[in-house]
Amino acid sequence: MLTPLTIALLIGGYFALLLIISYFTSKSTDKNTFFTGNRKSPWMVVSYGMIGAALSAVTFVSIPGSVAVKGFYAAQFFMGNMVGYLFITFVLIPLYYKLNLVSIYSYLENRFGWFSYKTGSFFFIVSQSFGAGLRMLLAIKILQVLFGLDDSHMWWLAVIFLILIFLYTFKAGIKTIVWTDMLQTTFLLLAALAIVWVIFGKMELGVLEIIDLGKQKGYWKWFDFDVKSGTYFWKQFIAGMLIAMAMMGLDQNMMQKSLTCKNVREAQKNTFVFSFSVAIAQILFLFLGMMLFLFADVHSIDLPTKTFTQDGEVVTAIATDKVLPFLTLNYFGIFASVMFVLGTAAAAFSSVDSALTALTTSFAYDFLGIEKRKNPKTLKTITHIGFSVLMLIIILIFSRSGNNVFDLIFGLAGYTYAPLLGLFLIGIFTKIKLNDKTVPIAALATPVIAYFLNEFLLNNYGFNIGFLTIFTGASITIILLLLFSLIPSKK
Repeated sequence: MLTPLTIALLIGGYFALLLIISYFTSKSTDKNTFFTGNRKSPWMVVSYGMIGAALSAVTFVSIPGSVAVKGFYAAQFFMGNMVGYLFITFVLIPLYYKLNLVSIYSYLENRFGWFSYKTGSFFFIVSQSFGAGLRMLLAIKILQVLFGLDDSHMWWLAVIFLILIFLYTFKAGIKTIVWTDMLQTTFLLLAALAIVWVIFGKMELGVLEIIDLGKQKGYWKWFDFDVKSGTYFWKQFIAGMLIAMAMMGLDQNMMQKSLTCKNVREAQKNTFVFSFSVAIAQILFLFLGMMLFLFADVHSIDLPTKTFTQDGEVVTAIATDKVLPFLTLNYFGIFASVMFVLGTAAAAFSSVDSALTALTTSFAYDFLGIEKRKNPKTLKTITHIGFSVLMLIIILIFSRSGNNVFDLIFGLAGYTYAPLLGLFLIGIFTKIKLNDKTVPIAALATPVIAYFLNEFLLNNYGFNIGFLTIFTGASITIILLLLFSLIPSKK
């Protein structure tokens, strides 16, 4: 068992590597480096690094934990992701390069007007803040287990990590992130492979035998064709496609990295290769999850539980987000434990570093007009700190939630990214002119209407929309925008 001191030293060593990368990437920087990386990033480095950013703590811990109840159903979602990435590669990337965008939401101003532009950026900021905060929350929960701390210590763990992230990103921004993401991807994948290798050794079974055992225990299930289920195949596939389009293609965080490539051709290579490589990595983590629960079943291990209130009743269930750290630290030996700590450090940093840079970029360009200001460095630093504080607040608010973090993140994304998706779909595929001043009203109304629609269908017909909320939300946005476009706009 690793001691808290050993764990702290391992994380400190990992952070030292990040600082070294930051030191070299911060040389020869100018006012555009933080936001665009001077458009000099090698596409292979960007593509490989984006895997780590897409995985983060959610894939590292929450996706393996989801296998306990949902088996490999998440793979349906990942298949849809791949189709969404093709849309990004062949439609969005050429558009963004053609317009030479820094903030991708400035496209909305060119297409519809000022209110649409600000609305798009606002919804990105809300979406990314919650998404990054929840990803970091999961990483902090893992660190709590590693250090043997209770919830009262969560806030200062979060503060320490946010300060560390600020230290290596505040100067070169996205230029540093592109290279640190590569390091973080490496440690995340090595950690997963190391733990899988150790479990194989302890169970003394081959791959086919593991799969057969998984079938017997009900973990090896890939497709759900129950229409009313939240994990129904077409709900997951379509939601995966649309959420990929929104959470990557309409997301300043992920697109900012792609737009650091030298030209549109290299950026397209980046997203195309990424679409396949990230799917393989996600399946690896599902397989890891099955092996964790099979190991626990075979050895009759009591897994950690959590207690929470649901529909007025106290519920006790397996704490799925704690299964990986619990088994690794207590049963898999020193090598797996060391790799897990390094993977956790990678997950913790990759959960937030690029998000903070993207949030800073979006707010600085879209709301502060930083390119026209006389003191851009000061404004950039203040904005960076401000979003770090916001991240801390979100972590503390959701710290006692009983939900699986994977479900929380993509469930919320369905509501917050839907207005963005609706706006961009109208802009790209139609020549319709919207009533620009009504766009904020339609966007704000969408999550509310979508929520009550979901509740109505669930309570009256037992129909769980699941992650397909982004489809209903985007449809609501489009309908509202088209209706409002009939209202004459005042000049």
